[in-house]
Amino acid sequence: MTGCFSFSEVIERTYKSGFKRSGLRPVTIDLKDGTVVHFWVSKTRLETKPNLLLIHGLGASAIWQWYDVARRLSPHFNLFIPDLVFFGGSSTTRPERSDVFQAQTLMRALEAQSVKRFSLVGLSYGGFVGYRMAAMYGDAVEKVVICCAAVCVEEKDMRDGVFAVSDLDEASKILVPESVKKLRELIGYIFYRPALARLVPPCLLHDFIEHALTKNNVKEKREMIKDIPKDRIVSEIPKLKQPTLIIWGEHDQVFPLAMGERLEKHLGENGKLVVIKRTGHIFNFEKPKTYVKHLKSFLIQSKPQDPVSNGTV
Repeated sequence: MTGCFSFSEVIERTYKSGFKRSGLRPVTIDLKDGTVVHFWVSKTRLETKPNLLLIHGLGASAIWQWYDVARRLSPHFNLFIPDLVFFGGSSTTRPERSDVFQAQTLMRALEAQSVKRFSLVGLSYGGFVGYRMAAMYGDAVEKVVICCAAVCVEEKDMRDGVFAVSDLDEASKILVPESVKKLRELIGYIFYRPALARLVPPCLLHDFIEHALTKNNVKEKREMIKDIPKDRIVSEIPKLKQPTLIIWGEHDQVFPLAMGERLEKHLGENGKLVVIKRTGHIFNFEKPKTYVKHLKSFLIQSKPQDPVSNGTV
């Protein structure tokens, strides 16, 4: 079926057209070390607008995860929306799988576009990458938004049953699904009300796996997940100096709300937690207007502090 017609490809073409109507264009940055980073960026960069980096999470490429948000933010920001390495049009021949590598790669790609100062929003896995960037490049990152990313997870949390799936290998197979069965499991975890999503016909789910998630780089993506909690201890995670907004879904089953509360406590006066009611892990889909309202309120209306470089994670 998917060889003849792909519903996912039709949706992606619609998203690309929408990005272009929102004043975005695709660019590819070759870092000359075997790494290539694909971006959607504002066609015209205005000095009167702040720069904003949107970092997606696991799943499909950036255009799928930021479509609703980007079109609402494009009038207010110079947008930079990358595909993380191993997603969409970004790739590498290098062996690194850590969020540190992803952070370094994005920073190099931004520097190649002469971006010196910016704020960032990191969604789920993108929140881990965004936090690293803010810690490593404090003189460049102005404001930080961490969305449903358990930055303060510890390796022992997996053993202590903090998460719905405590086996990391099994969790990686659900988060990077290769079968309709695993995708249905994932749907059960990420939606607040997954019942309707579970009614999607298997042929459409298979099509989504083939054309949106793609089966490329499955091994690399799962290695990225397994690297997250490795040797991780909260006391060794740096406290960001930038003003940081933490956004969480009230009923998140991937990273429970307690993880957001832990991060807020860790950041102290620089962190503020906002909970979006009646949402799960993907509140960017479930309540995009509420999500964007929080982003605009924090990124536009609040006065930035002078960023301070605070070392590496």
